[in-house]
Amino acid sequence: MSVTEPVVAPVAAPGIAADAPQPTPEASASPLVARAAAELVGTAALVAVVVGSGIQATNLTQDVALQLLANSTATVFGLGVLIALLGPVSGAHFNPVVSLAEWWATRRTGGGVTARDLAVYVPSQIVGAIGGAILADAMFGEPLVKWATHDRSAGNLLLGEVVATAGLVLLIFGLARTDRLRFAPVAVASYIGAAYWFTSSTSFANPAVTIGRAFTDTFAGIAPASVPAFVGVQLVGAVVGLALVAVIFMRGKTATAGAPSA
Repeated sequence: MSVTEPVVAPVAAPGIAADAPQPTPEASASPLVARAAAELVGTAALVAVVVGSGIQATNLTQDVALQLLANSTATVFGLGVLIALLGPVSGAHFNPVVSLAEWWATRRTGGGVTARDLAVYVPSQIVGAIGGAILADAMFGEPLVKWATHDRSAGNLLLGEVVATAGLVLLIFGLARTDRLRFAPVAVASYIGAAYWFTSSTSFANPAVTIGRAFTDTFAGIAPASVPAFVGVQLVGAVVGLALVAVIFMRGKTATAGAPSA
């Protein structure tokens, strides 16, 4: 899964190249400890929604299509609420890929996630994801930690993860580039809901969520042996997504003062 960005309007950082992906805005007034807490709690809640709704769905029906529909619907609503709530605090990344992409895009110019922020965000997201999976298992009386046995190592699933992650990064940074991050709660949640169905992998698109889902042997689980490849192709997807942002949202050069008009 994934997720995601703040709902405040973006402000371009000074000095950012016109054709570079714009940073996603951060609520810089919030202390780092508050932002880390928001990322931990938000990622935990997201994974609890994904895993918990998966368990509930399998308890209610044996129809796999209905199980996926219930799982994806709960994720759409849960993710949208979490972005709206925590976006103004931390940016509501809940996803190391998003944090890494923002750091990479702004590493020379500033205005986004710093290396110090990144060093705090990523562990918070991973710990939150693991905690969310354990919490969901506890709520439904499942073993608190039981390694998943759902193998997801097929090549077509890995391709699905590249597509899902690239699309997520393109959406988030495209919204930032066009000053429309106020639509992030609806747009990002809607994309993830759609990607559940149009990608072969059901769109994890999130290394932290992938790691967390290895801790639960339920509908949403992923076998630990499948995790490294999933995380690797998610990183590839992030690179593809940033490249697409740079090309699709390329800005033309502004005319210099005094230049003759056509």
